[in-house]
Amino acid sequence: MSGQMSQSLVKQNLVSGMRPTGKLHIGHYLGVLRNWVQLQNSEKYNCFFFIADWHSLTTKISEETELESNIIEVARDFLACGLDPNKSTIYVQSAIPEIAELHLLLSMITPNNWAERDPTLKDLVRAAANSKKKILVDSVAPSDQNEHKGSLDMAPPVKEAGEVTKTDGEKSNLTYGMLGYPVLQTSDILTFRGYFVPVGKDQEAHLEMSRDIANRFNYLFETDFFPEPKPLFTETPTVKGTDGGKMSKSFNNDIKISATEEETWLQVKKMITDTQRIKRTDPGDTDRCLVPFTYYKIFAEPEVINKTKLECETALRGCMDCKKLLAEVINNYFKEIREKRQLFSDAEILSILEEGNLKAQSKAKETLKKVRELMQIPDWKS
Repeated sequence: MSGQMSQSLVKQNLVSGMRPTGKLHIGHYLGVLRNWVQLQNSEKYNCFFFIADWHSLTTKISEETELESNIIEVARDFLACGLDPNKSTIYVQSAIPEIAELHLLLSMITPNNWAERDPTLKDLVRAAANSKKKILVDSVAPSDQNEHKGSLDMAPPVKEAGEVTKTDGEKSNLTYGMLGYPVLQTSDILTFRGYFVPVGKDQEAHLEMSRDIANRFNYLFETDFFPEPKPLFTETPTVKGTDGGKMSKSFNNDIKISATEEETWLQVKKMITDTQRIKRTDPGDTDRCLVPFTYYKIFAEPEVINKTKLECETALRGCMDCKKLLAEVINNYFKEIREKRQLFSDAEILSILEEGNLKAQSKAKETLKKVRELMQIPDWKS
């Protein structure tokens, strides 16, 4: 009986990361950070949370001049939103060379067509067709001036994964690094023998390849060393951008976690309301309110939501007054987090990351030592 109880109390490793593309917005908080904080406070998990700087280079290699400052800002958001380095291992991906080594080793056993059909890669490619594209106009050869650059949400324009071929003599924009992105994601998880990966229900397919690679490794080397990563479904409310589309820094339709009260108001002021409400005296319809009322339902107390609905639909409140109150609601919601952001100096953040990197690398070294043994790779360093 005591053995069964001790078994049930064993913590499972949980791994998740975020790319450092600049200060995070409120969509990141609601969709990711808030869940991470709850998970780290659970007795069930050993949490490994990382800043995925290698992933940010996948499509942004030519413009990552602010990578270090972006890493610091993302870490500042992590800490301000409640991640605790005493409860979670917080680290930078590129500080753990074992992740890259495992990526290399796993690539040796991963069929090419697995990577080509993986939804992670396909989403990366599809994003290009629906995103704003920036043309490289400086520091490029003439033959490259039609190529695009951007964040992970602005992948280079190619057809479908698996259909990347040269046409009319033009080079494909799909890089080797992008093709290997799903294997690197798998390495991120398996380096720490991640048993759980927190995802939304619409992201479960992204883990299938990681499970396949883990199982293939175990089969080829007759072991059960790698766990089969399982999705840990988390609640991820949809937060629209101020224009009603997907919230993204690239579209300037986001509200930063770190925004000042004035910056928040300027973004809220741009929100699209009920387009059929022409005059201030016309009754509105909160079901037609494209953006603001969806924010009220996320950030406001029930009595504020009910009052807003009543006053809108009886024309007691105009859209601009509604936006002003919404800005106050958002500012109050993030007031404590924004104040906490100011408490961390760059030096303190770098110190916290350095400590987390050491903890993460210690675990990673254990994993790679066992992997080399299983693959019968000599340890030339010993």
